[in-house]
This record gives sequence, C-alpha cells and structure tokens, in this order.
Amino acid sequence: MSTMWYECKVKYRKTDDTGGQKITTEPYLVDALSYTEAESRINEEMKAYISEEFKITNIKVANYAEIHPFENTDRWFKSKISLLAYDEETGKERKSNMYFLVQANDVKEAFDNTVTIMKNTMGEYSIPAISESPIMDVFPYFSGEDGELEQLEKFNALKASKLEVNEAIETLDHMEFETV
Repeated sequence: MSTMWYECKVKYRKTDDTGGQKITTEPYLVDALSYTEAESRINEEMKAYISEEFKITNIKVANYAEIHPFENTDRWFKSKISLLAYDEETGKERKSNMYFLVQANDVKEAFDNTVTIMKNTMGEYSIPAISESPIMDVFPYFSGEDGELEQLEKFNALKASKLEVNEAIETLDHMEFETV
C-alpha cells in the first residue's frame, strides 16, 4: 500500500507585514492514501497554524516523483529531470520526464541539490528546467516528530485491518458450505 502526494489549496485570512488582513489561497503538499485522508490530514495540519476559519478549496494528485527536503532552506523548487534512454530497436534516443520537489534558498542551490540527488543515477539525464514552486509547506506521512511512532502505529493498524478483511474474504471464497 503506497501513499501519494496531494496538493491541497487552503483559503484563509492572512495578516500581512503592515498589519492589514487579506484573504489568500496557498498550496500545501500532504502525503496520504486517498483524497479523503488528504482532506483530513490538511485540516489537522492547518489547525496548528491557522487559528481562524479556513477552507480547503481544491485537492489534486501532485505529479512529483520524489520530494527532497534540505536543511537550512525555506523555499521549494520544481526540478524537471529528463532521463535519456537509447532505444535499440529504433536507434533513437528517448526522453522521459519526471519532476522532483527540492528544497533550496535559490535556483542555483536547487540545481546543485538536484545534481546531488541524481549523483548515484546510472543512466544519462539532463535538468532542462527548475522553477520556484508556490508550495508553502510539505507534510509527509511520517514527519519525524514526537508523534511519528503514534502515526506509524495508526498506519500499520489500518494496513493490518485491511489485510485481515481481505484474508477473511479470501477464506470465505475458498470455504465449502454444507447445506442442511
């Protein structure tokens, strides 16, 4: 059972630097098993940051292959990586693109961090584009904070209960029932 990344847009009243308030919509990334869980998780995460009312305006599956946080950085960048492969049948070079979300302080650092991530890649690749992402924050399933063990236990309990239900269904499928 794998989780996916969901981009959640949150609309709320924000106080700016001058003390004025404006309504803003900001995207966040959350790791979840489904849209329903993504909505639940973003609600929980935002309650810790926003004391006033907020609204989830959109949830969509994010197209990031990998997420890479780096220490002492505060912005997120979308790195487009083109993997190059030689097709022996056609004799042509093929490109397949994937996107990483990389944390950095500027575009040059985002490029350097992307190169660091890709250093053990066996095949050829290029980095045709890096742009600053509007993502404000990323909430992985297991954040490494004090609640990690509790979250891991909840996750494993959920996974185990689904496996038990599936096993029970399989057992019923294979059982022979005696009619009286």
